[in-house]
Amino acid sequence: MPDEWEVSREKITVIRELGQGSFGMVYEGVALGLITEGEETKVALKTVNELATMRERIEFLNEASVMKAFKCHHVVRLLGVVSQGQPALVIMELMTRGDLKSYLRSLRPEAENNPGLPPPSLKDMIQMAGEIADGMAYLSANKFVHRDLAARNCMVSEDFTTDYYRKGGKGLLPVRWMSPEALKDGIFNTQSDVWSFGVVLWEIATLAEQPYQGMSNEQVLRFVMDNGILERPENCPDKLHELMCLCWQQNPRQRPSFVQLLERIKDHMAPAFRTLSFFYSPENGHQGSGEPSNTETDPSPEEDEPPASPLPARKDHKPGQLPNGTASL
Repeated sequence: MPDEWEVSREKITVIRELGQGSFGMVYEGVALGLITEGEETKVALKTVNELATMRERIEFLNEASVMKAFKCHHVVRLLGVVSQGQPALVIMELMTRGDLKSYLRSLRPEAENNPGLPPPSLKDMIQMAGEIADGMAYLSANKFVHRDLAARNCMVSEDFTTDYYRKGGKGLLPVRWMSPEALKDGIFNTQSDVWSFGVVLWEIATLAEQPYQGMSNEQVLRFVMDNGILERPENCPDKLHELMCLCWQQNPRQRPSFVQLLERIKDHMAPAFRTLSFFYSPENGHQGSGEPSNTETDPSPEEDEPPASPLPARKDHKPGQLPNGTASL
């Protein structure tokens, strides 16, 4: 049934393809009167494949329904849905710089599409990591499990803020980002997301090299299940490598929560993080001028915790500046 999120199809104009999503093609478009009456807003339009099954169509709209409850600066924002008629559309906040993997690769000195920016400094890397961790902390606090956290599924805004956004992978397992327990027993929870976050840190440090390069997926699976971890990237700052190693503890219960990871880097975040983040919000136990309380002393959800559909992230005003901006989930 239509609700207050329903948008009239006549108000939507498709501009160009952005890429393939987990359910179908994603387009850039404009929506008339979506935020301000009479004004156009640039948006991302997710569609469901015309050959999709009824179950896939229901999942597509269910994911959007779940996203309606998300209100976090570092999670890409749902703006509306078009459920009447075909094809169904999910209207998302447009992250103009694309995914973090592509953005990081564009910062390589030899990249043809280099925007004229230097490789990220340690401060830039920590800022990106903190914004992604903040979006994940919000999802974790709301009992959502991502299951596919990777640089390709984090989005970068015009001013380089990084938001979390799950694009999905057409059912393929992201073996190179998966924890040992996820590979062995199919366990996905907050701790397995933390392991994946460690791989995202490695991607940030290497400007998005392929994890476990030179190894097949089968070799990676056996290597990780035999307690193997990624090598320290060349010239990787100690602080970043320390965070990676914490995320890659073999015992899931020994891995820090996302809030605990943020405790370690909060003093290195840009000033705007204090006003925009979930970490410093009352929802995370932050009161006035005090520090946020650590609500995740035991970061271990039950193994049978139901995985929720990962949702996109939101950014009204963008915090901290990478060479020109920031990043989010």
